[in-house]
Amino acid sequence: MSREQLVVQRARKSFHTGKTKPLEYRVHQLKSLLRFISDRRRDIADAVKRDLGKSEHGTELFETLGLEGEIKLAIEKLSEWAAPRPVEKNLLTITDEVYVQPEPLGVVLIIGAWNYPWAVTLQPLVGAIAAGNAAVIKPSEVSSHSAKVMEELLPQYLDKDLYPVVTGGVSETQELLKQRFDHIFYTGSSVVGKLVMEAAARHLTPVTLELGGKSPCYIDKNCDITVACRRITWGKFVNCGQTCIAPDYVLCEPSVQSRVVEEINKSIKEFYTDNPKTFEDYGRIINQRHFKRVMSLMEGSTVAVGGDSDESQCYIGPTVLKDVTGESKVMKEEIFGPLLPIITVSGVEEAIQFINEREKPLVVYVFSNDNKLIKRVIAETSSGALLANDCLVHFTVSALPFGGVGNSGMGCYHGRHSFDQLSHLRSCLIKQLKMEGINSMRYPPHTAKKGISLEEPLHLCTMLCIC
Repeated sequence: MSREQLVVQRARKSFHTGKTKPLEYRVHQLKSLLRFISDRRRDIADAVKRDLGKSEHGTELFETLGLEGEIKLAIEKLSEWAAPRPVEKNLLTITDEVYVQPEPLGVVLIIGAWNYPWAVTLQPLVGAIAAGNAAVIKPSEVSSHSAKVMEELLPQYLDKDLYPVVTGGVSETQELLKQRFDHIFYTGSSVVGKLVMEAAARHLTPVTLELGGKSPCYIDKNCDITVACRRITWGKFVNCGQTCIAPDYVLCEPSVQSRVVEEINKSIKEFYTDNPKTFEDYGRIINQRHFKRVMSLMEGSTVAVGGDSDESQCYIGPTVLKDVTGESKVMKEEIFGPLLPIITVSGVEEAIQFINEREKPLVVYVFSNDNKLIKRVIAETSSGALLANDCLVHFTVSALPFGGVGNSGMGCYHGRHSFDQLSHLRSCLIKQLKMEGINSMRYPPHTAKKGISLEEPLHLCTMLCIC
């Protein structure tokens, strides 16, 4: 029996003891997770620094701060989320107890990603714990230092049997996917997402797939281009462009392309100085394989800003590419790096057409002062989310479901959405063994010989409703 199989068996056996059912136990585990982040803040920051070259402040801002907020929200709202949810009744059930009862699914597999190795791995865990599940946690082997810290330290705070951490590479993940789970939560690429879904189908296991894609960013020529470019620059180059919801490319009219390039260049210098390579808040590409992949995407495009690199440090400077077309190499896959292509279009109509000719993205960004134009983009495109006049910040709103559509993913999480996603919403109806006369019309034989018209039981129901 493999190590992975043993881990899953232990988790299921522990789940079947019923220890996760009481809300008090779930709250205790959530508080322990919160304490882990507080106690091990330096270990987490050091690991992320070694994996991605991210500063301690960057880790705090983009990894642990939001995670702590999610945990605190779950602790505060758990009794409300887990309570029976009354639903509207019809005339035939007016005297019955009718409600939805959230219940745990069982054992959940969480496969994390390397670009934000703590946030996108542990935020689904918050939902799994809150919903009363056991969870097997598989951090990405690509962010190896974070995975090692998670494996060594998390079991010191959480129940080791219910919430085990399994490390390893492709073979270990494949072995995990052979096991039966009650839900699989995967964050990563669409290519691997398809493999996860294929493996889950063998057990009819539902999946949440948090994928990515090429998120477009349309700039209306009449908007405040300076402000727009500052926000786009921030959203694109944070974490060295390795963000699933980063603007992947810009769409704008030819008349403002030069201005857009100029303003983005100014913002790069403002945010990262004239030498981003030596600046603490500018990170690195995760490894040399991805470095080579990103560098190859520049082939055939004109570099308008940046373009400098150092393979020995996995460094690629903030780069803007101009005069790009839909057929350029950089437009054939999600960039996931610090390259920002600019594609010119005649206006919003052509921008919408360009977006709709491609896979549905995780986000559509639009910058405009014209509310009608924004609403048109909402009405005529489809994406996991739409954000007007800013980048990334919708991720911070726990009340908004975060997830993709089509090729950018399925399912959603954050806040109550995480709880619901990892719960079975069970329909419950409790009827009393009384007032049997109301049921007379539903029992056979269905003939007029019974001497009861259809109106009679409905009349009784109406009277009960009035009473």
